[in-house]
Amino acid sequence: MPERSLSAGFRVWQGDGMSAPSIRARVRAEIIEEIKAVARRHLETEGGNLSLRAVARDLGMVSSAIYRYFPSRDALLTALIIEAYQALGDAAEAGDAAVARDDLRGRWLGVSHAVRAWSLAHPAEYALLYGSPVPGYAAPSETVVPAQRVVFALAEIMVDGAAAGRLAPPEATPVPPRVRVDLARLLAPRPGALTEDQLVRCMAAWSQLFGLVSFEVFGRLAQGVVEDSEAYFDHQMRLTADLAGLPAEPGHADGRDEADEPSHSEEPDEPGRPDERDELRGRDDDEPGHAAAPAGGSGQPASEE
Repeated sequence: MPERSLSAGFRVWQGDGMSAPSIRARVRAEIIEEIKAVARRHLETEGGNLSLRAVARDLGMVSSAIYRYFPSRDALLTALIIEAYQALGDAAEAGDAAVARDDLRGRWLGVSHAVRAWSLAHPAEYALLYGSPVPGYAAPSETVVPAQRVVFALAEIMVDGAAAGRLAPPEATPVPPRVRVDLARLLAPRPGALTEDQLVRCMAAWSQLFGLVSFEVFGRLAQGVVEDSEAYFDHQMRLTADLAGLPAEPGHADGRDEADEPSHSEEPDEPGRPDERDELRGRDDDEPGHAAAPAGGSGQPASEE
């Protein structure tokens, strides 16, 4: 039982000059981590309906002992939520850091794909953050800052773009007066970093990002809707980059990879010019029985979006 580890730890560390309080703190921290690890396993099968009694039973503890570490189920849920938000924020910021600072669109895609990858790898924790609310649980204020890290990562990319004068002007879509009050409050800590319209676009992209991830995590795209979910996600995130006004990736006119471009082995025919193959065969377009090719050529591959 974990409760017996305190005396064992004391015997192990006593010879190293550690005091009893420091040993207790170390053992307590280890038990807390064990409790959270077991609770995460319960999330995978039970969702947010955690039972402290069930967690204690899996740990070999009497049910009353777990309250020494978490005074309530809500306290344990809060600890799990904060850690999940922090892990997701770490992933998003790592995705941003992996791309050159001047590649604004690449950074945007780096953040987006990192959020998707983390969420698919941790569906139970993602569901705790963005799934159905846990009955009877109200997230306390200490969850707010960790929850904002992803949108702040996206906003920072737009701030860098705005500072460099590289954001495209927004479409003229009036913002409702009541929404403008909220935007002003959000913009107040960093006056001048973004305009109201730029922040609106950032928040729309943020909503789109988590909407797409939720659809995939919760199986909404797996019922004959989208076969290649990763390609679909990437395309949608490029659309949000357009919405945000971000410039194309360096070396690409529209932000797409060269591998995505259609391959053209022949130059398109000029209007009014005979097909070179017909010239080689000694025929003109106006020969009897020879129909002109449709404009654009039937053999040209369709351009992919």
